[in-house]
Amino acid sequence: MASLFVLDLTYTADVAEIDRHMDAHRAFLCGHYDAGRFLASGRKEPRTGGVILATGDRAEIEKAIEADPFQVHGLVTYTVTEFLPTSTGPELAALRHEL
Repeated sequence: MASLFVLDLTYTADVAEIDRHMDAHRAFLCGHYDAGRFLASGRKEPRTGGVILATGDRAEIEKAIEADPFQVHGLVTYTVTEFLPTSTGPELAALRHEL
């Protein structure tokens, strides 16, 4: 079954600099939503970064991260946590990993 990934972004630049690249970052996200790779995303509260829930294989996810404008411009660090879902809500049932 598919792995899920929690992509934890931490800002390493001022929020004003983040905002200058936000449109490009959103376009990056849209492309991965269209490809079925990203399932959910949003900013942290307080605004210190963001979180993306993704699916696919690790190499594909890591390659995607390299193209994020935030990453390209050195504005964030990413932490990637992979997990195999054993329980889900009905919206994610197709991704459930049976043991």
